[in-house]
Amino acid sequence: MTEIRLYNTRTRQKERFEPIDPANVRMYVCGPTVYDRAHLGNARPVVTFDVLFRLLRHVYGADHLTYVRNFTDVDDKINDAALKRKQAGDPRSLEELIRERTEETIGWYHADMDALGALRPSQEPRATEFIGQMIAMIGDLIEKGHAYAAEGHVMFRVRSYKDYGALSGRSVDDMIAGARVEVAPFKEDPMDFVLWKPSDGDLPGWDSPWGRGRPGWHIECSAMSFELLGPSFDIHGGGIDLQFPHHENEIAQSCCAHPEGGFATIWLHNEMLQVEGKKMSKSLGNFFTVRDLLEQGVPGEVIRFVFLSTHYRKPMDWTAEKARQAKSTLRKWAEQADDFAAEDLDPSVLAALADDLNTSKAIELINKIWQKGNGPKLTASASLLGFDLQEIARSDWAKPFFANFPGGTAVEGDDYLPSISIMAWGGVPEGVGDLLRPLMQSWLRMRREGSWDEADKLKKAIETSGLILEVKKTEIGTTMGVARLQDDFDQSKLEGVRS
Repeated sequence: MTEIRLYNTRTRQKERFEPIDPANVRMYVCGPTVYDRAHLGNARPVVTFDVLFRLLRHVYGADHLTYVRNFTDVDDKINDAALKRKQAGDPRSLEELIRERTEETIGWYHADMDALGALRPSQEPRATEFIGQMIAMIGDLIEKGHAYAAEGHVMFRVRSYKDYGALSGRSVDDMIAGARVEVAPFKEDPMDFVLWKPSDGDLPGWDSPWGRGRPGWHIECSAMSFELLGPSFDIHGGGIDLQFPHHENEIAQSCCAHPEGGFATIWLHNEMLQVEGKKMSKSLGNFFTVRDLLEQGVPGEVIRFVFLSTHYRKPMDWTAEKARQAKSTLRKWAEQADDFAAEDLDPSVLAALADDLNTSKAIELINKIWQKGNGPKLTASASLLGFDLQEIARSDWAKPFFANFPGGTAVEGDDYLPSISIMAWGGVPEGVGDLLRPLMQSWLRMRREGSWDEADKLKKAIETSGLILEVKKTEIGTTMGVARLQDDFDQSKLEGVRS
């Protein structure tokens, strides 16, 4: 069996993955709070853990894996979004508006993540479906002395858990000194965090021993993971921004409530995302959602490729140039799409993914397979990364259009006027063929005569316009020049080229 090694954030080292039960490998990943569209940063953990999901399915079998990713559908941000609709004149109750908003947002999320090629998890629990279990866990924590009720709230007693801070590598006192903590008169300690809080008026609420209220964010994942995966499971994942306080608090709650278990064995965190070298933010005007990109014509497979081009534990920079290169690469791969069998998977690609999800290395290896022209091996290997090359080959954005221009009539002293072909997506701009043909014929003539320096110089000049030149033999043995027209083609630059 393939050995998988993963970097465990908790131990700060790469470890051999040994599941608690190979017949039921279990993974939990923190999902979205469903109040609005998923932005680009929200999508990175989805793609990262989708690759891990695919790898685990391949190694252990699809029937031996449980992947849980939750929906947080009770939260102040959801309440605020619904309240805005009510203030805008919607006559329905706040509860109805909240329900509508969460259903709508979950639908958006599924559509957007499907477009990125992410498989649906085994289970997608909603927090509101597990309120009873959360109340029971909170009550148990109070009985064991790890939590206390105060003024309608229930707080977790952080210092009652001696290992608090092990995941993030900080002591409680250091956290207090360096963090902004909510000051409340009912807290015994500044670092204590909320398990239950009161709900007033029309806000969502449930009856509990501490009054009508709603759960804190952290207790939701602890309760859902316990109910669906048990007190001990194999992998817990999420973005690095969740490491503290969310994941730190999850560990404390879960280990105190269920000391017989170890909660998660391995913790995986993906790094953050930037846009053109800067942190994504609305104030900088570089904030956009996955749907924004899709509606701008960026295919979901291209977004996925850009994500996977950077190792998940490194900060990722989204750029328009990376998207252009990703589209070009996927188009080339799709040209060789073929039927494949399980044995066609290249073992080196599998090994790269098994080495802490080294997706950037896997892409390099798949490119080498493409260069060798092995369609079944290419298609099988790309599939493990979540790329369906046969489906991509059928899509409009990857389906090539060829414009053929026959050779002209030979002039005195010149019997070499080969035909040319322009390969483009979406058609060839008017006039490009007539402009390019004499340039390419000069380039091919220089190659035929052995004037390689002149040929290379002309080729580079032509390619500055966004055309990639190749030489191919026709079926009858003659030479044909092929120009691949890239998305950034600039006809004005081609007009300035002289042969």
